[in-house]
Amino acid sequence: MEQRHLGRTGLRVSRIGLGTLTWGRDTDEHDAADQLKAFWDAGGTLVDTADVYGGGEAEYLLGRLVGSLVPREDLVIATKAGNVPDPYRRVNGSRGHLLAALDASLERLGTDYVDLWQVHAFDPETPLEETLQAVDLAVSSGRVRYAGVSNFCGWQLAKAATWQLAAPGVRTRLASTQMEYSLLQRGIEREVLPAALDLGIGLLPSSPLGRGVLTGKYRQGTPSDSRGGSERLAPFVEPYLDDAAARVVDAVATAADGLATSPLQVALAWVRDRPGVAAPILGARNAGQLAEALSVEALSLPYEICQALDDVSAPVHRYPDQDWSTL
Repeated sequence: MEQRHLGRTGLRVSRIGLGTLTWGRDTDEHDAADQLKAFWDAGGTLVDTADVYGGGEAEYLLGRLVGSLVPREDLVIATKAGNVPDPYRRVNGSRGHLLAALDASLERLGTDYVDLWQVHAFDPETPLEETLQAVDLAVSSGRVRYAGVSNFCGWQLAKAATWQLAAPGVRTRLASTQMEYSLLQRGIEREVLPAALDLGIGLLPSSPLGRGVLTGKYRQGTPSDSRGGSERLAPFVEPYLDDAAARVVDAVATAADGLATSPLQVALAWVRDRPGVAAPILGARNAGQLAEALSVEALSLPYEICQALDDVSAPVHRYPDQDWSTL
């Protein structure tokens, strides 16, 4: 699998990342082991997790597999901290919480360091410089090699990155931002992506298949074994089952037919090769589903198909994103 630099750093990652959102909850150790082995065999290196996935079980499960199944040095392990299971404070970016969460993640993962540590979300109740100081302390202690953020809007990302760049050699440059991005969700193109491109920050798209909808499996209804058929996850899928999304899904299916490939591969290739993207983070139910996604490595979409998909999925961005004099 092709390797790409993560932003304007020396860290290289596989251009498809393996997500572990369901590990320890819907994905047991046997299926997780099959996925990790298939991913590694295909040349994948970037494995993304978080301290809240499965209540910590995803990190624990990954830690059990690394070393015994796949060499630690062959993986780029990314985790996150900052989201908390508290209905009154969903995000905690305080220095105390973040550093304690990092220690707990390292223990569950069974490693001395993580390659990429990400602040899971912006905390409006904590000064941003305090959050970023925790990042710097984590890196200077050797427990973290590179740092990033997740779910920061445009101004939040720009403020954080600029703060870090203001003291080069002292503060840690942000390597990445992880955001939802797909043919069904192009909102980051408004401000986040331009900021990331300007600041040299690599984009790690989450839900690159539109929460599974872009695979086409919902075109004839909701399969009972799908996320949309799950009482817990149906609200997660439902926003992408409207008429506008259906037009995009039909276009993806048409392109797949013309290329003799699958809608999954077309949708994944589109987001993988967008400007600024380092590696889409792909979550799979099992190794078979993952194998189909990994076979996208040989696929590059023709310009005409990319243009058609761009047009059918184009978000409406007007003032102030366009030149005001043309409006």
